[in-house]
Amino acid sequence: MLGGCSTISYYSQAVGGHLKLMSQRQSIDELLADENTDPDLRYKLQTLIDARRFAIVDLALPANESYSTYVDTGRGALTWNVVATSEFSMTANTWCFPVAGCVNYRGYFDREHAEEFAASLAEQSYDVTIGGAAAYSTLGWFDDPVYDTMLRGGDTSYVGTLFHELAHQLLYVKDDSNFNEAFASFVEQEGVRIWLESRQQSERIEDYEATIKRASDFGDLLKNTRGSLVDLYAQELPDEVKRAKKEAIFATMLEDYELLKTSEWDGYAGYDGWFRRGLNNARLMAVATYRQYVPAFGAMYEEAGRELESFYALAAEVGALPAEKRQAKMSSYTDAAAAQ
Repeated sequence: MLGGCSTISYYSQAVGGHLKLMSQRQSIDELLADENTDPDLRYKLQTLIDARRFAIVDLALPANESYSTYVDTGRGALTWNVVATSEFSMTANTWCFPVAGCVNYRGYFDREHAEEFAASLAEQSYDVTIGGAAAYSTLGWFDDPVYDTMLRGGDTSYVGTLFHELAHQLLYVKDDSNFNEAFASFVEQEGVRIWLESRQQSERIEDYEATIKRASDFGDLLKNTRGSLVDLYAQELPDEVKRAKKEAIFATMLEDYELLKTSEWDGYAGYDGWFRRGLNNARLMAVATYRQYVPAFGAMYEEAGRELESFYALAAEVGALPAEKRQAKMSSYTDAAAAQ
């Protein structure tokens, strides 16, 4: 049974928002043939058409009609995802839906609705964050279009997003956001490397690897902070003491970030905006969902002989395990990655 009017309203906005976007699809082939199409948009769409063909032939990703159409949303983000945790917990709340199962976020097509829901959780003393998403996958139920929100940044960004979303169509484990997002993120990263090599642009891989390295360093910073918070929350302390120590941990995290910029990144400040939005448990967990198991999938890829289809089969085997066994297996791969 649906849990009352609020649940019905949520599903209504989700279905209505999605169908509205589907109704706005334009054929990319027709846009490329139209001499009035903006040259920058034409270049990006042609690059994605080529990358989509490459994904099917060279990356063994699903062959269907997804990403053959385009939607100009004119929006800052496609959806707005709310992530929440308890004040003294590093476990994200989950919400369960048909098809997708249970996930660590709740998505809205309207930012105002996301903010209203986030405010209702904050009033209950939850740590809450809202993040915009440039794309989402319907897991093959619909022919997903290219959205204008996907086309921001350089070609490695939007081609990577394409590979990421196609990876979701290839493998999706119900009720395991950490597994799904890390799998898609790994396929995205390895796919971009292979794509650059295929285009005789190996010199660009070094820059891309630097981007991945910064993301990994950032992930390690978040992981260390989460570990400190988990240790804190396990202690029998008055709430006011926990709050003070929690703020101190976040202050240390910010200091470590500033050191990372100067000592490892040559002053790169691309994550400054993330920190300006404020720090809480939910902010850390929102990023953890995408990064936690990426090294584990790297170890799995090595075990598969760096052969993509064998890797996909191995990932599917692990994904089919019962939840506890799957988590244990992913932890063993994480340990293997750390030992490399």
